[in-house]
Amino acid sequence: MTGPIPFDDRFGEPDQLRDQLRLLLRHRVAMALGVALGLLGGLAMALYDAGTYSSTSDVLVRAGADPFDTVSVPVDNQISMSTEQQIAASAAVAVRAAQALGQPDSRAAALQDHLRVTNPAKSQMLRFEFTASAPQRAARGADAFAEAYLADRRSRNDAAVLRAVDGMRTQITALTRQTRKDWDNSADGAAVQSEIGSLRKRVAEISSRDTSGGDIVRRGAAPALPSGPGTGTLAVLGLAGGAVLGILLAWLCSALDSRVRSAREVQAALGAPVLGSLPAGPRADDALLTVGRTDGARAQAYRSLAFRTGLSGGAGCLLVVTPRADDSAGAVAANLAAAFAECGREVVLVDADPDAHGLAARLPLVPAEERTEPDPSLPEGGDLVDAGSAGRFALCRGGRTGRSPLTDVSQAMDQAASGTCPPTTVVAGRPLLEHPDALVAAQHYAGVVVVTGRDTRRDDLRQTGELISCSGVRLLGAVIDAGRVRGGAAVLRRVKPRLRTESVLPGTQPAGQHDTVTVSRG
Repeated sequence: MTGPIPFDDRFGEPDQLRDQLRLLLRHRVAMALGVALGLLGGLAMALYDAGTYSSTSDVLVRAGADPFDTVSVPVDNQISMSTEQQIAASAAVAVRAAQALGQPDSRAAALQDHLRVTNPAKSQMLRFEFTASAPQRAARGADAFAEAYLADRRSRNDAAVLRAVDGMRTQITALTRQTRKDWDNSADGAAVQSEIGSLRKRVAEISSRDTSGGDIVRRGAAPALPSGPGTGTLAVLGLAGGAVLGILLAWLCSALDSRVRSAREVQAALGAPVLGSLPAGPRADDALLTVGRTDGARAQAYRSLAFRTGLSGGAGCLLVVTPRADDSAGAVAANLAAAFAECGREVVLVDADPDAHGLAARLPLVPAEERTEPDPSLPEGGDLVDAGSAGRFALCRGGRTGRSPLTDVSQAMDQAASGTCPPTTVVAGRPLLEHPDALVAAQHYAGVVVVTGRDTRRDDLRQTGELISCSGVRLLGAVIDAGRVRGGAAVLRRVKPRLRTESVLPGTQPAGQHDTVTVSRG
């Protein structure tokens, strides 16, 4: 018996980026959900900004530092714009603005949330930007904060002037008393009188200073359009963010998905090559037997699989199992038996899983009255299956009359050994992880084929490979079954033919053609 031919995995592209893209595209629902969430978020922001208006007022801040120390000090150094910016956004200014807008002082904090104070670079300007739900309210809010800042700065400057004037008046009073004591000394009295005159002149200068601290050079105007980006821009940004979110969700789903999704993953988990991939077959209520009954990509894939197992040209016993309960093992075993019969071999199909739906009820059996004479190759109590153009093969119902299914395997092999032309035996085994006793008759098996589906998990495949390797039987490989078409898809497949690549054994195709293998993307 020749070894299995390595399966050309279409998912085994050297470019890992394509591999990752295929993994992401399998979770289209997650990607669509991310895009929808991003679009909804963009539209929500657009609706929120659609009712928001911003207005701006500009204030020119004049130097109003210490009135006693203005000599030889540059104007730029007499004021700190960063400090003034913080004062403009302070709670004291917000309280004044609330009073100007006719709102209680408790609303000052809420008004601060709608204010943004900035200082343009290399300037003595403060820009008050106020946001409100109406254009007129935004303009009034910006002007109220600008006027409140100037009023606060004027009050601070007035307080500084008052403190300076009070201090100098105190000095004048003290000097006046000293002058009365030193009245006899004309020289000292004249000096004191001169100092008193200087102080009075200084008081007059300080009292006459402008304490307003700045001017409003631009008042807030009612905006005609809402603030922020437009609806189209926010929708595009939402779509872009949703695409990133969808890719992230798809990647998380792919990373957390424990099911095998490609031939490469099956081969890595099972530790054996992939013999073939079955495209999506008929609906669950259609006939189980495909080879010899219908023609198409699935029947050709079964024929290719029969060649790959190496049993098409000689006798042997092939065990077909699934990791968990699934009816795909019976379908693969029955069609492999038909493919072997099509090659002219005597074939015996053993149904070793009595817990599942019996294969006899789903296969076209030959009625007993149509049998012209007893068939010596037919096992005791067996049935004949009509595989159409592929011929006929024997079916042995496992576990009948309370016997163990493995007894039928041993009996079939013993009967075959006594004949001149040993048949090819295909056993539809029980789920290996639920019934490990399927490997008890390992000495009869020439090889084991594991059938995987869309819901097969990596851990189940690893455990299946370990059980088979411990039993000593040869693991030929795996078969990926894409399952059956659901609902109207089966009708669509019949009405609208699609291009398909038939699975052939390398070396059997006509000259000039290349080796091709049907790969299911299930």
